[in-house]
Amino acid sequence: MARITDRTVLIVGASSGIGAEVARRLAHGANRFVITARRASELAAVAQEIRAAGSACLDIPADARNTQAAADVVAAAVTEYGSVDIALLNAGQGPPMSLDRVSVADVARIMALNYDVVVNYLIPLIEQMRRQPDGGLIAHTNSLAGLMGIPRQGPYSAAKAAARTLIDAARVELAPQGIRFTSIHPGFVATERISGDGLPKPFQISQERAARYVVHALEKEPAQAYFPWPTAALVHTLRALPTPLSSLVLRKLAAR
Repeated sequence: MARITDRTVLIVGASSGIGAEVARRLAHGANRFVITARRASELAAVAQEIRAAGSACLDIPADARNTQAAADVVAAAVTEYGSVDIALLNAGQGPPMSLDRVSVADVARIMALNYDVVVNYLIPLIEQMRRQPDGGLIAHTNSLAGLMGIPRQGPYSAAKAAARTLIDAARVELAPQGIRFTSIHPGFVATERISGDGLPKPFQISQERAARYVVHALEKEPAQAYFPWPTAALVHTLRALPTPLSSLVLRKLAAR
């Protein structure tokens, strides 16, 4: 696929981290952006960078956990630009949680932050893209942690696995209508949010490098994109091992 130019791009979770960096990288392609996140001032700063690089940008502060707010963002994008060609659902977070110390509310909060936010945008985006002659691309920033239960990341792994399964079903169902889906699975990315969480982070990469992988995935539109390769290879190897052996390896990694 050619470089992304002259497209309407919606990025959820664009005020910092991977979302903001992807926006900066695509801003030189004369695209039309709708960016959204909860933090209005940080979002406005990213929007200013996008416009300075030559792309149009509508920045909308909104909480992705709010169903109506998410639907309103999609509606505003269509009102402003007429369509949504590419949507990157990049909202979510996963603070470390030991399962012998969490509450039901803790687990529910992580599910809301990583699964509900996907659903809140997925449904109105599908409704919109079904009306578009060329459909559209919906990409979701998932995680390699969503491929297996990671110690001290159990609720996060579960939420990401649920989102991946939902996207997998949507990919099959909606292909005849021209709606494409890409699940993006980063390993550990050095964002400000996770810098002091105490978790071991083998093969960690910068958010700038992660954004390059994400842009490549948006251009090529694979069903699944995994990176960086050392972390992806480790996770795929652990999934292939007998459970007692993979559990032993995971315990050793978590203890570092």
